[in-house]
Amino acid sequence: MKSSASMSIGEIAERFGLATHVLRHWESMGLLAPVRAAGGRRRYTTDDLYRVAMILRAKEAGLALEDIRRMFAVRRPAERRAIMEGHRRELAERIARSQASLRLIEAALDCDHEDFTRCPHFQAVLTDRIAGAGGDLSG
Repeated sequence: MKSSASMSIGEIAERFGLATHVLRHWESMGLLAPVRAAGGRRRYTTDDLYRVAMILRAKEAGLALEDIRRMFAVRRPAERRAIMEGHRRELAERIARSQASLRLIEAALDCDHEDFTRCPHFQAVLTDRIAGAGGDLSG
């Protein structure tokens, strides 16, 4: 798409697999500000494409629309960086928990024991969780 080209709301919605009402909602929240053509029709530019892609990626990372709006609204780089650092920490923690869960599933998949919960390899994957819960294995 050339920088001077523009897309209708239907075209951009189709491009991203969204309903048009989603784009209108994002506009009402201040996340998007498409230019208005004759008759008040919304026209989306290349900059809007990047903004929609950013909103979608941020949502995939777990950010709420209000958080995304705040990131867009901030003009001072230091303030924006502080907001994004907080989101980065939260995302890194979620990723670490997901990776630990993936290791657990992989350990269960690799286990040939009848009761995989008694498998030493499987139990080894859970040791950090038990320790983190203040658990004592001596029982």
